[in-house]
Amino acid sequence: MAKTKVTMYISFAANIINVVGNIIGVYVLKAGVAGVAYPSLISRVFSAIIITVLCFNKKLEAYYDSKDIFRFDGKMLKRILNIAIPNGVENGIFQLVKVALSSIVAMFGTYQIAANGVAQSIWSLAALIGSAMGPVFITVIGQCMGAKDVDQAKFYFSKLIKWSLAFSIVWNVLVLAMTPFILQFYNLANETKHLIIILVIIHNIANTVVFPLSGPLSQGLRATGDVKFTMIVSIASTVGGRLVLSIILALGLHLGVIGIALAMCGDWTIRAIIFYYRYKSNA
Repeated sequence: MAKTKVTMYISFAANIINVVGNIIGVYVLKAGVAGVAYPSLISRVFSAIIITVLCFNKKLEAYYDSKDIFRFDGKMLKRILNIAIPNGVENGIFQLVKVALSSIVAMFGTYQIAANGVAQSIWSLAALIGSAMGPVFITVIGQCMGAKDVDQAKFYFSKLIKWSLAFSIVWNVLVLAMTPFILQFYNLANETKHLIIILVIIHNIANTVVFPLSGPLSQGLRATGDVKFTMIVSIASTVGGRLVLSIILALGLHLGVIGIALAMCGDWTIRAIIFYYRYKSNA
C-alpha cells in the first residue's frame, strides 16, 4: 500500500527499545544474557502491537475487519497456504542447517570462532541490499502478475535484476572498504582480524555477483507463483550445497571457517544458475 515509511519508523523505534534495553539489562541490572533476551522480546511485542493496531485503521486502502478475521474462506486459505507452506518448509530447513553449521564451527579454534562471529555481523551489513531488494521484487512483480500484465512483469524483472547488481557492487565495495575501520572497535588479535578480512572478501565478492540472482531473483519467481520450484531448489541447494560442501571443505580439507564461507558462496552460486535459467526459460 506504499506505506513503507510506517514499517521503517516502527523498526527504528523497536531497535531503539532493543538497544536501550540491552544497555539497561546488561550494564545496569547486570542480568547477563537475560538482559539481552528480554529487550528483544519487548521490542518485537511492541512492533506487533503497533502494526496490528494500525492495520485496523479503516482509512487505509486495505485493513483488518474484525468480522472477517475468523470467517472461513477455503479458496483464499488454499491460495495462502500454497505460498506459506513451501516458504515455511524452506525457512525451517535453512534454520536447521544453520544449527548444524554452528555445531561445525564450534569444533574449530577460539580465534576462528571469534572471526566467524564478527564476520557474520559484517556480512549482515553487506547483505542489506539483497535483503532490501527481495521485497521490491515481490511487490513489483506481484502487482504486475496480479494485473495479468506479463509483459510489464518481464520488463521489471530485467530492470530490477540490473538495479540489484549495480547497488550490490557499490554497497559491497563500500562495506569491504569500511571493514578495517569497523575492526578497530573489536579487541581481537591480529591473526583473527586477518581471517575476518579474508571471510569478508569471500562473502562480498559472492554477495555482489551471485546473491542478487539467488536471493532477490528467487523472490521475483515466487511472486509469479513459482513457489514449489524455488522451494525444492533452495532446500536441495541448502542441504546438498551449503551443508555437504561445508563438511567437505571445512572438515575434510581442513579449511575451517573459510570452508564454511566458500560453501555458503557455493550454495548461492547453485541457486543463481538454476534460478536465472528458470527466469530466462520463462521470459
